[in-house]
Amino acid sequence: MPEDVLTENAPLDIRFSEAELEAAREEIVSFIRDTVDAAGAEGAVLGLSGGIDSTLTAYLAVEALGEDGLHGLTMPARVSDEELMSDAEAVAESLGIPYDVIEIEPIAETFDEAYPEGIEDKTAAGNVRVRTRAVLNYYVANTENRVVLGTGNRSEAMTGYFTKYGDQAVDCNPIGDLYKQQVRQLAAHVGVPHELVMQTPTAEMWEGQTDEEEMGLNYDHLDAVLALHVDGPLSTAATVRYVDGVTEEHVQRVEELVEGSAHKRSMPPVPGLSVRE
Repeated sequence: MPEDVLTENAPLDIRFSEAELEAAREEIVSFIRDTVDAAGAEGAVLGLSGGIDSTLTAYLAVEALGEDGLHGLTMPARVSDEELMSDAEAVAESLGIPYDVIEIEPIAETFDEAYPEGIEDKTAAGNVRVRTRAVLNYYVANTENRVVLGTGNRSEAMTGYFTKYGDQAVDCNPIGDLYKQQVRQLAAHVGVPHELVMQTPTAEMWEGQTDEEEMGLNYDHLDAVLALHVDGPLSTAATVRYVDGVTEEHVQRVEELVEGSAHKRSMPPVPGLSVRE
């Protein structure tokens, strides 16, 4: 049996049953295979960060496409954690997939040189590095007739915790229906090492950055509010009463994240001119 993936004091258990878990696995594997086939592609490209989301996606992609069907890219920047980058290579080697290590800092620095005013803005500079990885994913994918797999989960997508035209510049998101807690559960189910399943999530946009610190609440509270209040029927007051540790401030913060990131989940708007007869 996989080790428990609930973090200490998790306020809500949204894990699948064993039957649901296996059904989710089979559906995602079929989705990856069908997406590649529908595109007439020869496989997929995946950016490997060493984190749980990309690792789980890699495991499922290999199940769908085979070892040669997935090309991994590890793309460290100056702020990248060496241990995470080592984890990314270890994942690729353990799965037996071909992979390349591409240093993105020299590429990103050309943007810094072209527009030095942005260097001190850590979010802007971090986004440049995320978007550089997206360009490289597609460069390799176009060269090899592959699709680009995303690694975003539902918790991140709903709150806009991704870089527009960056880490979600992809052809599909295989784990995009899963809350973070369910990502951990499925990862444990398919055999991802427990230390990777439970590690602290980070987008590595700048040194010391973590997902939960930037969002203003931890994933367990976020998942609970999303599942019960945003995706579910409960009011703010009912959510606070039902879930230990979730406050009105937590609910308000999640609402702000969801509403403020709506533009990230839609195509660029057009004015809708009524000039056609």
